[in-house]
Amino acid sequence: EKRKVRADFGITYDADAMKLIDDLRERDLDVRGVVMTRFEEQPSAVSFLQRLERRGVPTYRHYRTKGYPIDIDLVVSEDGYGRNDYIDTSKPLVVVTGPGPGSGKLATCLSQLYHDHRRGTSSGYAKFETFPIWNLPLKHPVNAAYEAATADLGDFNLVDPYHLEAYGETAVNYNRDVDAFPLLKRILERITGAESVFYRSPTEMGVNRAGFGIVDDTIVREASLQELIRRYFRYRCEYAMGLADESTLQRSKLLMEEYGIAPEDRPVVLPAREAASREPSHPCPDGLRAGAALRLSGGEIVTGRRSELMSAPAAAVINALKKLSGIPDVIHLLTRETIESIRTMKETYPGGKGSCLNLEEVLIALAISATTSPATAEAVGRLPELEGMEAHLTHIPAPGDEEGLRKLGVGLTSEPEFISPDLYIP
Repeated sequence: EKRKVRADFGITYDADAMKLIDDLRERDLDVRGVVMTRFEEQPSAVSFLQRLERRGVPTYRHYRTKGYPIDIDLVVSEDGYGRNDYIDTSKPLVVVTGPGPGSGKLATCLSQLYHDHRRGTSSGYAKFETFPIWNLPLKHPVNAAYEAATADLGDFNLVDPYHLEAYGETAVNYNRDVDAFPLLKRILERITGAESVFYRSPTEMGVNRAGFGIVDDTIVREASLQELIRRYFRYRCEYAMGLADESTLQRSKLLMEEYGIAPEDRPVVLPAREAASREPSHPCPDGLRAGAALRLSGGEIVTGRRSELMSAPAAAVINALKKLSGIPDVIHLLTRETIESIRTMKETYPGGKGSCLNLEEVLIALAISATTSPATAEAVGRLPELEGMEAHLTHIPAPGDEEGLRKLGVGLTSEPEFISPDLYIP
């Protein structure tokens, strides 16, 4: 309903659910159906379910659980979990997954356990959850990165008191899991009819071996601190666009302060700002400046500036390809005539503007020019080397720039500044 967007794919959560179905089917995994949680006949939810059903995807409706979490008698009854659709399954192992935290995966499992036991099927539940990592220290930067990732939910890490009491072992968990465990334990006992269930702590319910995969803690710590900064920039932009509240931004900022880091500790931030301060060779008529910086695998940073010809990210990618290919700056990968031709075509569209080329447009132009220019062909061949690189912009990217960087696999942050006074940017 909130049209929340995934940072990694740039798509909304309903689109991500459909992408997930496609990804699973490509791996020959059966998709039993899609469960709409907290369903209350919302028009947007009904529309989404209809789209799935008309494409042959079974759908199920789960409603707000009355009395949850206090009234166990109501929760575990026909008026609680009993209202939900039962999901027929045929395999001994069923995976419940969904886009993002708080999507209702646990509630779906509990509802299914209720219906299974009423039908005489003895089923159980365990969770696979990567973060926080239970056997890393509470204040390890990896676990702090989890808090930053869920700042909008208000999650925070803590030592699992139930695990400590049961086993005398320190384990890290997060507040929602710890708070819900007593009630969850009672619900499981009520569903199964057992006096006690196997699990003695929320940590014990999880399957998590991620901590054992760390072979270089120094690298992991540094990567985690960089993630804190990336999340901070993202929340600042989401706040500027009205997609995040101030408390989320403040939580992210406090995490950075707690670990003694600042936005400028991201290596590409200051070079991008410096690039924006320089006068481009072809200034834009509107006088607005913008800079971009891209860090290559060897640590070298290349920059780009907005001009009347192309956007700052497009210029940065052009300069990066030249650097990777060993092509001198004096050689142009795109002729001015090619760029002007595309700009003229954009102007002819109804409502079009003669704006500079964004990254997606530049990438298409490069692909075409590569058929006649050996230098451009060499540069285009280097595009896969940009995957995994980090970039920073001094402004919120336009759709064509953001999508272009995402397709290249570049990790992007940006300042919460708008490149244009226009409210709509195509």
